[in-house]
Formats: sequence, structure tokens, C-alpha cells
Amino acid sequence: MAIFGNTKKEKTAKNPSTAKARAVTHRDGKAHEIIRAPWFSEKAIISTEKGIYTFAIPESATKADVAGAIKELYNVEPKKIRIVNLPGRRVSMRRRAGKAVQARRRKAYVYLTPGDTIQFA
Repeated sequence: MAIFGNTKKEKTAKNPSTAKARAVTHRDGKAHEIIRAPWFSEKAIISTEKGIYTFAIPESATKADVAGAIKELYNVEPKKIRIVNLPGRRVSMRRRAGKAVQARRRKAYVYLTPGDTIQFA
């Protein structure tokens, strides 16, 4: 169609290996408060082979906070970060103890570039 023209614009695609998550630097050792602990579950351990690491984080932490803490603690730059809020749930105690509520939790999936790893221990 002559109305819109024949030329096609070339799209510039980002190179996924060079993309980095926005990071915030932390003062006074706050990185240990943001990354509470590694999340060890069956799904989390399997995903480490793909370069995805899972961590428990506080509810006030943002993606930029997590990226800065990972960079400070483990000396690797994350490519992408996803945050998941897990709701509290009712769990039954023993027979006569009744029911309790498990606390809400929050975890962060940290995606690393191929070749980067995090060593726990």
C-alpha cells in the first residue's frame, strides 16, 4: 500500500546477555537484612542449574534493593529479579492444640547471566 509506505524499520533488539537489573547500593551493612536466607526447596534447587536463585526477603524490599544486595554479598550482577508474595495459611497443629496461622512470606527469584554462579557455604 502506498499510503503507509514500503520501507520497514529495523528493530533494535537488546542483547539479553548484557541486560542488568537496576541496583541500589546499601550502606551500613543493610545487604544482610535484605537477603535474609537462601530458599531451599526442591523447585529452588532444581532451578539453580538454570541460573535462577531464590532468596527469602523482607516485605519492604524492592527489586533494586535485592539487586544491590546480591551484588554486594555475592559479587555477581543479576540479569533480572522477580518477587513473589506468599500468603499466610492456616495449618493444623496437633490434635488438641488447634489451628495456627503460618506467617506471610516473600521471596525473590534472582536470574543470573549464563556462566555466573552463587556458592552457598
